Amino acid sequence: MDDPNARLVATLLEARQRHCFPPDVRKAAPEFVAQVLGLLFPHFAERLECNAAAVRRDVTAVEASLQRIQGLLAPHYPVTDAGMSSRFMARLPDLYDWLQQDARAIFEADPAARSVDEVVLTYPGFYAIAIYRVANALHRLNFPLLPRLLTEYAHQRTGVDIHPGATIGRKFVIDHGTGLVVGETTVIGDNVKLYQGVTLGALMVEKALADRKRHPTIEDDVVVYANATILGGGTVVGKGSIIAGNAWLTQSVPAQSVVTRRSEVRARNGDEGLDVLDYQI
Repeated sequence: MDDPNARLVATLLEARQRHCFPPDVRKAAPEFVAQVLGLLFPHFAERLECNAAAVRRDVTAVEASLQRIQGLLAPHYPVTDAGMSSRFMARLPDLYDWLQQDARAIFEADPAARSVDEVVLTYPGFYAIAIYRVANALHRLNFPLLPRLLTEYAHQRTGVDIHPGATIGRKFVIDHGTGLVVGETTVIGDNVKLYQGVTLGALMVEKALADRKRHPTIEDDVVVYANATILGGGTVVGKGSIIAGNAWLTQSVPAQSVVTRRSEVRARNGDEGLDVLDYQI
């Protein structure tokens, strides 16, 4: 008797044989980042042992986990750099310092925050930044796949979507964060604040532009309020500027600019449509 599912089985078997990723790869990302954050911040540790031997053990465990993930990916992403894991570990002191500055900046920017510990423990913006910084360090080492798995995990947990290839400076603040998108070639300076729903995206989405700068540059000390959209690789928001909520920006603005969406209240006349949105720079 003919098997009615024979064609489906044959097709899926071929696909599995062609893309035979070990099932551990996907769950390795959250496990690894939990280890790293638990090492750097006692707030995330499953157990806390305050002695040098325990810290050394945890450092060794993080490096061993990264080596294991590299081994899992090796059949699909051959990497000749055997020292990649040790080079990542060498970057952790600087990464820790940057994250401390991020947490302090969030605390100082938010009147609702009562302590830096509260920021680290409860703020999704800080959690997303922390995972991004780990992923970015791996991305810069050309570690395959794992950086994207990490930032997508952060996206699922927080609603913040930051590509690991984005360049983000010190004292980075994300307030609330849900719906925030930061594209791959975005460059963000120091002391920048982004609110929920902000999009730093590409003006055109074409595969041929993959190797070009597609996303904007946000210089130091800029504040971008909720649901603003800034698009284009040539778009530069000058130092110290403020971008108001719901603004739509596809052109550069000089330093110390204020970009607003003009609001007005007027009576509707029948079924007239909405006017084209009007923005002021």
